[in-house]
Amino acid sequence: MRQRHAHLLRPVPDGGRRDGEGAVKGLLTAAFLAILLVEPLSAQWGRRTRWAPPRKPSEATEYGEFTFCRLQYRPVRREWLGTGWDTDYPDGDRNLPLRLSQLTRADIARDGRGDPFHAVVEATDADLYACPFLFASDVGTVGLSEVEIVRLRDYLLKGGFLWADDFWGEYAWHNWMIEMGKVLPGYRIVEVPPDHVLFHTLYSVDSIPQIPSIQYWRRSGRQGTSERGAESATPALHGIMDESGRLMVIMTHNTDIADGWEREGEDDEFFYRFSPNAYAVGINVIIYMLTH
Repeated sequence: MRQRHAHLLRPVPDGGRRDGEGAVKGLLTAAFLAILLVEPLSAQWGRRTRWAPPRKPSEATEYGEFTFCRLQYRPVRREWLGTGWDTDYPDGDRNLPLRLSQLTRADIARDGRGDPFHAVVEATDADLYACPFLFASDVGTVGLSEVEIVRLRDYLLKGGFLWADDFWGEYAWHNWMIEMGKVLPGYRIVEVPPDHVLFHTLYSVDSIPQIPSIQYWRRSGRQGTSERGAESATPALHGIMDESGRLMVIMTHNTDIADGWEREGEDDEFFYRFSPNAYAVGINVIIYMLTH
């Protein structure tokens, strides 16, 4: 592998639209809404899953082509409305694979009851390499050890895929950039343009929607979406590509995509406004990962 420069470069803007409104073209089809409304994961609106003990990838009963794996890490600071690695866990981790299996032909991992299986791994776990897809939330709080840095670098350069979500504002961005600069020194961070294939693998998405936590949205009178005010007004998708052009890391900044999955059955207004866009982005990302 050829050597790269010693420093992680700053994001390259693409000048595209990022208002998050009308992000999905033609998404709200009758079939899509029928599945989400007729077969909600929870038995009724407002009911949520209890916190689930983390499971390793090897604990799945049925192995599919997709397993939702979440990165467990050590937080070194706190962010408002975040809980660290388990933000949006476990409902977001269960709901996205379920909807993926209903809306596509993708074969997902399942547990002994036939429910969608999801796993939690640390960067130091041997099971890390059993997770082609890795999701990390509230990453503005991450502090990686030297061992974790080396392992994540090896994982990504061997074909792994990492999605970082739900970090808001400049300070969280700066903290995550420091950690990624250690993991992938010299690799450029670019803003993924709207014409990239990731935006169009299944659903046509022309910008990243800004999805707030449901707590913030309710406190704002069901109007606000920017959790850090003017500082986080613009949601964006950034990425890091390997030398073949494959996105190996994506970062959805100034938005909480996973809350659209986690809270789908908690509030019908929140669902209609945010969940379809959240699922469109999530399913597009997974299909991109599976095919690249």
